[in-house]
Parts: sequence; structure tokens; C-alpha cells
Amino acid sequence: MTSDNDRRRGLLARLRGRPVARSRGRRRLGAAVRLFAALMLAGGAYTVFAPGAQAQDNPPMSAAAGEGKALFDVSCVTCHGRNAQGVEGRGPSLIGVGSAAVEFQVSSGRMPMARQEAQAMRKPPAFTDEQVRQLGQYIQELGGGPQVPEGNNLHQNADLAAGGELFRINCSQCHAFGGGGGALSSGKYAPSLHPASDRQIYAAMLSGPQNMPVFGDNQLRPEQKADIIAYIQENLKHTQDQGGFNLGRYGPSTEGLAAFLIGIVALVFASLWIAGKS
Repeated sequence: MTSDNDRRRGLLARLRGRPVARSRGRRRLGAAVRLFAALMLAGGAYTVFAPGAQAQDNPPMSAAAGEGKALFDVSCVTCHGRNAQGVEGRGPSLIGVGSAAVEFQVSSGRMPMARQEAQAMRKPPAFTDEQVRQLGQYIQELGGGPQVPEGNNLHQNADLAAGGELFRINCSQCHAFGGGGGALSSGKYAPSLHPASDRQIYAAMLSGPQNMPVFGDNQLRPEQKADIIAYIQENLKHTQDQGGFNLGRYGPSTEGLAAFLIGIVALVFASLWIAGKS
């Protein structure tokens, strides 16, 4: 009797344990299936959306930018590096400077530089207007940045009087009241504004070359920039010098020095002539 009871109890215990073992196995199998399904779903979502995101982050370049890249790789890569990220000791990064900075520097002949100096000097440009636009478009599409508005006449219907007031407040300290420029520290200087075009002046205000501060749209609105350009082009470049020789329009310091030297020499000769007669 005892052995039969023991066998019956063992059999009941085994029968009771089977559902427990089966339920644990089913849970583990279900968890594995769910994990596999989640991984498949995540992989499928990445496959669907990742190429689109990558294509959006790296859009194809325009034809003008492609031509500009070819010019850049030949003439600019030595100093500014591949992808315009700059070369230490040679040239800064161009990422984010925009087409405005490129247009000012290249159209005025300041770039490419012949040698490293305190400041890039204006000289005849090495590229045509079309090539300048292509270089600017390449840098614009590469890293973005400020752009000059379309057109060559950027001061049409501008306020000449308002431009004169803005020029005297923001520009005359460095470029002088007559726009002839002036010396700055460390061998640098503010250049003359007389040979500058509308687009070059606008680009300089947007990019702030050399020691010049940046006059973004928060500092000077686009219509105020147009007013300043109108004053420079219509007043400073065409005003007749009623007094005669303008001495480069460098301001009262040059005029005072000239008056002093001429006056002293005249007084010395007058004194010697009077002494000789007496």
C-alpha cells in the first residue's frame, strides 16, 4: 500500500509540474518572438526613413556650385583646405561665411592673396563675374551664410539724406568723411570706397572683412544699407571739390598738415625776404 501511494503521489506531482514548465517555456518563446518582431520593425523603419534623411541632409549641388567647386579645387584649396574647412596658418574656414564674403573678397581681387600680409589689398580680380558667382554659390551651398541681393543697382529709390546720416555715424570713423579711407592699427587700414561697386559695399557690410564690423540686418536693415550705398555712390563719388585739390579726401588731419607745412615754408621765405630787404 505504501509503495502504491508513493507512486501515485509522484505521478500527481509530475502531472502538476508539467503545466508550470510548459507555461514558462511559452512565456520565454513569446518574449523571444516579440523581441525579434521589434528588431525587424526597427530595422524596417530605419531602411525606409534613413535614406530619405540622408538625401535631405546632403542634397545634390547645383550646376553653378559644381563649377565653383572645380574652381575652388584649383585656386583656393591650398589655403582653405578641402571642403573649405581651412588650413591652420594659411587660411580660415569658409563654412558659414556665405556667398557675400566670397563675392567681396574675390570680385575686388583681394583673393587669391599673393602672399600673407596684415591685410589683403585690392587688385585686379583673377576671376570673371560669372566665376565669382559660381565660387560664391559653392560656398553658399556648402555651409550657408549671408547673401547679397540680386541685381547690380542696390540703391535705387534710396534716401540719400538718411544714407549720409548713417554713413557719418557708422562708417566715417574708419573710411573718413570723404570715403577716402584711413590708417588703422597693426599695419591695417580702411580702404577707399571710391572704386567699390554696390554689390561690394553691400557684401562688405554683411561679411565684415578685415577689421570692419558686421552690419547684419539686425544692425542695419536692408533699406538702410541701400541708403548708405546711395550716399556713397551719388554723393561721395560725384561731389566736386570746390576748394581745388582734395588731398585724397583723407580728412582734416591731412588738410591741416598740408596747410601747416605750406604756411610755415611761406612764412620762412617771407621772413628771409623781409630781412634781406631791410
